[in-house]
Amino acid sequence: MKLARTIRLDESDENVFEHPAGPGEWAISGGFEFANWTDENLQGKQRQAFTNGWLSLESGGRATFVAVADILEAEYNALIDQLAARFVSEFGAPSIDIARPVALEELEHMRHMCEDQIDNTLLMVSRTLEDVGVHEAYRYSAPSDADLEAFAVHGSVD
Repeated sequence: MKLARTIRLDESDENVFEHPAGPGEWAISGGFEFANWTDENLQGKQRQAFTNGWLSLESGGRATFVAVADILEAEYNALIDQLAARFVSEFGAPSIDIARPVALEELEHMRHMCEDQIDNTLLMVSRTLEDVGVHEAYRYSAPSDADLEAFAVHGSVD
């Protein structure tokens, strides 16, 4: 099974996001966070998070890049529960039981984006605010001949 981990190609995330994700954290799009946003919300570092930030499931921080990596099924299931708990504590979901299917849907969306990609494929997200809500577009960049591990920090599934 595959998912995506945040990576840092440089230190720019520290400067552009209010709450940057650390390297190696599991990530999803996190576009749901912007569901009720208007143009007034798109200021400064919030604008950067909206425009191209992936959401870390561990810290709730944002990252510009994520890379495809293997994930263990038990770890994946724990992330579903963790996101469901966040939906209750931060977004007002009435219970974990009600939030869990939505959390599963968010992780499944990311898993499907990653499943046919080779390890270390970079993913980028781009969002726009439209009349009907938030539109997300995704780009993929296959790893170059240089080993991504040489300059990006990943976590481990061990």
